[in-house]
Amino acid sequence: MSEKRNFIGYGNNLPKFKWVNNSKIAVQFVLNYEEGAENSVLNGDNQSEIFLSEIIGAEPVVGHRHMNMESIYEYGSRRGFWRIYNEFINRDLPLTIFGVGLALEKNEEICSAIKEANFEVASHGYRWINYQDIDPKIEEDHIIKCNEIIKKIFGYYPSGWYTGRTSPNTRELVLKNTQVIYDSDSYSDDLPYWIDNKDKRHLIIPYTLDNNDMRFVTAQGFNTGDDFYNYLKDSFDTLYEEVNKTGSSRMMSIGLHCRIIGRPGRFQSLVRFLNYLDGFKDIWICKRKDIANFWYDKF
Repeated sequence: MSEKRNFIGYGNNLPKFKWVNNSKIAVQFVLNYEEGAENSVLNGDNQSEIFLSEIIGAEPVVGHRHMNMESIYEYGSRRGFWRIYNEFINRDLPLTIFGVGLALEKNEEICSAIKEANFEVASHGYRWINYQDIDPKIEEDHIIKCNEIIKKIFGYYPSGWYTGRTSPNTRELVLKNTQVIYDSDSYSDDLPYWIDNKDKRHLIIPYTLDNNDMRFVTAQGFNTGDDFYNYLKDSFDTLYEEVNKTGSSRMMSIGLHCRIIGRPGRFQSLVRFLNYLDGFKDIWICKRKDIANFWYDKF
C-alpha cells in the first residue's frame, strides 16, 4: 500500500463554506446492516463472531455454531432494523445504509423497505469480517461481489464504500474495482478531504467510532442511553459553537447498528437526540452521497 500518512490535514486553516441553505452543520446518520454476514461456520468460517455484540470480550467458538451470538445478531434484522427504520420514516429523515452484501442478500423484506424509503446504500463489503490478514485476491473478489450485489438488488452501484475492518490493501482494491465517488474508511478529520489516487483525486468522508452506538458493546464504552445522548449532544454543541465563532460549516457523523441501538433500552437515547435536533433550523440532515456531491461541486 503506497498511501502516505498525513498528520497535517487542514491544520488551523479550515475551508470557509456553508452547506446547503447556509446550514451550519451537515448531520449524517449511518445505519450499519451486517446481520447474517458475520463470522459463522454457517458462512464457511472456522469460528464464531467475537465483535460488537452483547457478549463483550466474547471468546470464539472454533468449528461449531455459537447459538447465543447468532441470536444476538438476528435481533438486529428481526427487530432492531424495523424500530430504527420506522423512526426515520415517521420523521421523514434521510439515512445512509452501510450494507454488507451477504447480509442484504439474506433479507429481501429489509431491502425492499430500504428501496421504498430511498435511503442511500453504500457498500460495507461482502462479509462482516476482519480483512487485515485476508488474501488480497479474496478481498478483491469480495469487493467486486458486493458491488454487483448492490447493483442487482437496488438498481445502482454504490456511490460510497466503508469496509470498516480493513486491510492495508482495501482502498486501493476498492478504487481499482468500483466507481465509488467517496469512501469512509478514515476517522482522521471532521470534514471531507481529498487524497491523490494515481492520476485523479479521491474524496474521503470520514466516519466516526466515537459518535457511534458500538461503544455500548465495547470496554469503557456507554453504559446507559444517557451516556450516548449526552455524548452526541456535546459533539453537536461543540461543532455548532465553532461554526458560530468561525462562520465556517462543520460535519457530524453518527454511527448506528440494528442490533445495538435497536434495543429498547438504548433506543430512547436516539429519539432524544433526534428531538434535540428538531430545535435547530439551520442544520442539514442528509445522506453521505449528498455530502460527496456537495464537495465535488464546491471544491
